[in-house]
Amino acid sequence: MVVELIAFAGLVARRLGLLIALLASVFVVVDLLPGNAARAVLGRDATPDKIAAKEHELGLDRPLPVRFWDWFRGVATGDFGTTARGQSVNDLLAAKFPQTLLLASIAMALTVVIALLCGLWWAARPTGVAARVLQPGSAFVIAVPEFVVATLLVLVFSLSLDWLPAVTFIDRSGYPTSAQMLILPVAALAIPQAAWNLRVVRGAMLDAATAPHVESATLNGLPERTVLLRHVLPFALPTIATSFATSVGTLFGGALVVETVFNYPGMGALVAGSVSDRDTALVAAVVAMTATTIMAVLLVADAIRVWANRGRR
Repeated sequence: MVVELIAFAGLVARRLGLLIALLASVFVVVDLLPGNAARAVLGRDATPDKIAAKEHELGLDRPLPVRFWDWFRGVATGDFGTTARGQSVNDLLAAKFPQTLLLASIAMALTVVIALLCGLWWAARPTGVAARVLQPGSAFVIAVPEFVVATLLVLVFSLSLDWLPAVTFIDRSGYPTSAQMLILPVAALAIPQAAWNLRVVRGAMLDAATAPHVESATLNGLPERTVLLRHVLPFALPTIATSFATSVGTLFGGALVVETVFNYPGMGALVAGSVSDRDTALVAAVVAMTATTIMAVLLVADAIRVWANRGRR
């Protein structure tokens, strides 16, 4: 177990290093885009003197590594700095990130429930109705991007049936005024991920079912449900947890697109505006928040894998 813990600590260190490298690459990519934050903020009619003064104010006349290091030192203390328009990045993240987190969390919970139930059903009945329905259905859904799913949901449930709202309205708290406004965005995110993960659950369960102890449990006359949940699922859990953790990143990425379709008040508009303004600090802050959340979930999945594999060597 000590060896596994040391390996896990090394994995944490490597992922932190990858996170820092990712943030540095964001600075480089935004810096390579045409124009800069000073020109975007001042507009096309700004004189060269005004642009130069704004560039100096924003620190754009300093070397890129120096700007990144100054920004990173602030992040280490919890300060993401200010945008090119003088707004607090911390305040913007506090206003928008919870909404996206809410959307992604509900979609993830729905994904887990659907994938586990359908995946276990398919694994228990690999040649029955489950296979005839889920195999082609999940393959089709996986091939459809989130924005297409979102558009189809709007066409069916908003425009044709008029059951659910197609746009999101917010109250003073910044959240949707009705829970109904969450249904279509959550569904657009969860449907593709549930389809992918139920196939992973089914495959992991079938692989784990070939273990000798599973055959022994079956020969001993244990009920099928007991064999499935107590002897197969624990061995399939590392693969399933890793798949779910990977879906978190996909959900956050898809959320930025789905939010635009439904006018949802999350990080999508914030990202679009920050890229338009060439606002490196804001883009990097969004990436940092999202990547840190994804990394934390991946570490949880790694911890589950270490726990599930304990004592097997």
